[in-house]
Amino acid sequence: MSQISLMFLNSHTFHSLRYGTLSVEELVKQAADSGAKELVLTDINTVTAIYDFKKECEKFNIKPIVGVEIRRENELLYITIAKDETGIGEINRLLTNHNCYDSELPKVSPDFQKVFVIYSLKNSPENLKENEFIGVRAQELNLLIRPEWQQFLDKMVILHPVTFKTKKEFNLHKILRAIDQNTLVSKLNETDFCSPHEVFQSVEIIAEQFKRYPKIIENTQFILNQCTFNFDFKTPKNKIYFTENKADDDALLRLLAYEGLAKRYPERTKIVIDRIEKELKVIQQMDFAGYFLITLDIVKYSQSRGFLHVGRGSGANSIVSYCLGITEICPIELNLYFERFLNKHRNNPPDFDIDWSWQERDEILTYIFKRYGKEHVAFCGTNVEFKYRSIFREVGKAFGLPKEELDILAKNPMEIHDDNKVVKLVQKYGMLLEKFPNQRSMHSCGIIISQEPITNYTALEMPPKGFPIVQFDMNVAEDIGFEKFDILSQRGLGTINDTLKLVQKNQGVTIDIHNTTLFKKDKNCNHYLSIGKTIGCFYIESPAMRGLLRRLKCEDYPTLVAASSIIRPGVAKSGMMKEYIFRHNNPTQFEYFHDVFKEQLGETYGIMVYQEDVIKIALHFGGVSADDGDVLRRAMSGKTRSIQKLQEVREHFFESCSEKGHPKELSKEVYRQIESFAGYSFCKAHSASYAVESYQSLYLKVYYPIEFMVSAINNGGGFYRTEVYVHECKMAGGKIKTPCANRSLLQTTVYGEDVFLGFMHIEKLESRIANFIPEEREKNGNYSSLENFIKRVPVGIETLQTLIFIGAFRFTGKQKNELLIEARLLMIHFKPEYRLPTFFETPVQEYQLPELKRNRFEDAFDEIEILGFAVSCSPFDLLQTAFRGKIMANDLPKYHKREVKMLAYLISRKHVPTKKGTMYFGTWIDVEGNFFDTAHFPDNLKSYPFQGGGCYLLLGRVEVDFHFPTITIFKMAKMPFIPDPRYSEDKEKSYEVHKKINEDVSMTWRKPYPQESEIGLPRNKMKVK
Repeated sequence: MSQISLMFLNSHTFHSLRYGTLSVEELVKQAADSGAKELVLTDINTVTAIYDFKKECEKFNIKPIVGVEIRRENELLYITIAKDETGIGEINRLLTNHNCYDSELPKVSPDFQKVFVIYSLKNSPENLKENEFIGVRAQELNLLIRPEWQQFLDKMVILHPVTFKTKKEFNLHKILRAIDQNTLVSKLNETDFCSPHEVFQSVEIIAEQFKRYPKIIENTQFILNQCTFNFDFKTPKNKIYFTENKADDDALLRLLAYEGLAKRYPERTKIVIDRIEKELKVIQQMDFAGYFLITLDIVKYSQSRGFLHVGRGSGANSIVSYCLGITEICPIELNLYFERFLNKHRNNPPDFDIDWSWQERDEILTYIFKRYGKEHVAFCGTNVEFKYRSIFREVGKAFGLPKEELDILAKNPMEIHDDNKVVKLVQKYGMLLEKFPNQRSMHSCGIIISQEPITNYTALEMPPKGFPIVQFDMNVAEDIGFEKFDILSQRGLGTINDTLKLVQKNQGVTIDIHNTTLFKKDKNCNHYLSIGKTIGCFYIESPAMRGLLRRLKCEDYPTLVAASSIIRPGVAKSGMMKEYIFRHNNPTQFEYFHDVFKEQLGETYGIMVYQEDVIKIALHFGGVSADDGDVLRRAMSGKTRSIQKLQEVREHFFESCSEKGHPKELSKEVYRQIESFAGYSFCKAHSASYAVESYQSLYLKVYYPIEFMVSAINNGGGFYRTEVYVHECKMAGGKIKTPCANRSLLQTTVYGEDVFLGFMHIEKLESRIANFIPEEREKNGNYSSLENFIKRVPVGIETLQTLIFIGAFRFTGKQKNELLIEARLLMIHFKPEYRLPTFFETPVQEYQLPELKRNRFEDAFDEIEILGFAVSCSPFDLLQTAFRGKIMANDLPKYHKREVKMLAYLISRKHVPTKKGTMYFGTWIDVEGNFFDTAHFPDNLKSYPFQGGGCYLLLGRVEVDFHFPTITIFKMAKMPFIPDPRYSEDKEKSYEVHKKINEDVSMTWRKPYPQESEIGLPRNKMKVK
């Protein structure tokens, strides 16, 4: 009996979503503790964990075997166990057909060739195939004496599922089942959750239970002996060749690279030739030519369609990618670090992140799936974990708490939750759910293109977006030999693209947007940069970025490249952003930490700004190996899952620093800086790619501001709400008009300087009608009257009233009140089904209404109610007070350290956690329309909190920090607007619409950054004592 293995043919991890309770690591460790030599993982309808499971089993010298438990909702159909990798593919295709092609999971297993199938006693078929068995639980052995089961004894195996470890986890399992079925734990049936016996047991207990049925034990052992899971993690799984073979790929890449070189570098200098030859040699040695050519193929399709793209990521360090046109970054100009792009210690190819406009990305994806075949292309998956709010909401719901209590639990920290028994249970089990996967979703951009059919490795699922996903995430994909192609979308490119079209249409000017050399040297562009006049521009429009640009007095491309990386959390939280600003403004008032910093980081004043800088310092100062450097690279890209590897690098770093004789304090400080980059930094090429796009949008803002801001509005803006971009358009000379039935389109449009807001901005207007109005006008001409509009457009009275209130019929020359009465009269006679143009129209009876006097601000309140902001006047015009302030935003640099009182309209506020509590940075405009910024510290906010959107009177002290003024607020008060003149007889309603005046609030979910005093960043060279 001692020779019998533990026979667990049906174990689950928490990747059996809302069912299993064990992580892969916990499952395997328990098996090892139980003495298991083999273990079968059969998660429910997924192979998500099989590769992590294999690696984990090998740590404990356990033979991994994998399969899938096939279920249809709550019903167990059968358990599949793969004999080998071919069997895994068969199971994957069964699941894929169900998930992606609506094929129903069969109650009886299909004709598998390399898969064992185990049915439960309750649902076994009358006839079993050679590869099929019936699983018997120990609790069911007493049933085997029945005659109907005697004939199947030779086809039975031990079925001992594993789902949880302790009673607490069994309860957690029941909670998960309640969450899955959207019911209460108390209302679950016994069939809704697993047996209380589904835990690991020792070999002795199992052997004792089945000792009267040696054939069952023998059959179980037979399955275990017949199954293996061999997998080669090292061999690349991506599509290998773009052509038919390596030689042709290498030759084609060389040909295309040199064709591009002739265009990019007509002078063909030795530096350029040496660099391209060096890269081509490494690409050829590492078999990456196919990866480059596939990327180029996607880019060429994009270009053939006239789409704009931006190539970034570490691939932008490459002169080959620049010559091919994948990227727009010249690595020679920026002295980009070749080894960040490719080195012999890096087994995986460089990553290309390629952006398209959000309007065009789906067409690119469709091309990729068609070009390379749906059997070979899929998105990476991602595991969406239970989050703090969802945990308490879901678990609380399972315990029957009402919605009001769920909201309180979800929104507040645990320490202020109620102290009652049920809440304690919610907290107890909720905390167990942390890091549990809740559902599988689609990676935002990562696509896999495989050499073999993807179902050889995973089942596919079809999320609502319509593109198939694999069942594992990007980390597993990389572990098993896949490199993803990142196909992203952004609104910045949409804004640029739409601006080019508008300028061509309105002004007949064709702009070469790729002539970035011109943009980077343009004096006006660089002046806008230096004063932070960048609202609407890609990546450089946020208050924090505009402040950084002003502090750096950024007037050139290299400084913008640095700024694009400095703004990232890694540099900011370590104190290096502030130090960089100081050194940039005072280049003679600091010393390099060490000579290595001067040699390697001279252009960034000895400050680590980019990922390459970290690698350079780790290698040249710390003396770590190139392999350790690659571990750091992956950590900075957020790609490493191994804390242990990072710890080893840390130990190697300090050992080497000690050998090199570096002061201990300096070594600690340098590693602190290195560590801060983990997961939060850009490589230089990535920053440069962002900077190029920033310059492209900036050039358009400088020279074609109205068209540019209109395009920003139509692309959903960026950091701010629509109102802010409308304001900026107005500041640029645009004459803003509310939507008009005869001039407006779905989107905002411009005629000369007249900017007509689009129907899309009318909150209560159905998208169907918003599209229909301009389409009908395009087909059959302008609307001649309100009656003509009603006959042609199928609208109800409420929609019609909204259009009247926003001024869509001002072309008639009639007042709104007259139009409202006319609409009521007309709508009595017209029904939507009869609204078709007729040849013989009865003239409408003319009537004369007395002209009513309207308050000049009634239109503004109509606009606020319908659009969310006023168009016909400024927010300042609606104030009760006549005071507008004497000091304006442009005056602030002259008031350093002085107290000022200002009147301002709130644009946005940024929440920042500090050790003393919450603080905010505010962004405002003054009555002249110019932006300025404020700081609100925790103590002050207790007495003078923000009270929503609107105008405030501000009192504070100006602090000019390297050219950039900020007001530290002492007091502030929200100023009252006039009552709504439309409701002069109704006091309750006269202040109702004021609540629609907006503000942008940006929350930060992170721990407070350390204070400058806590960091103690050295400004002078450390001496060896």
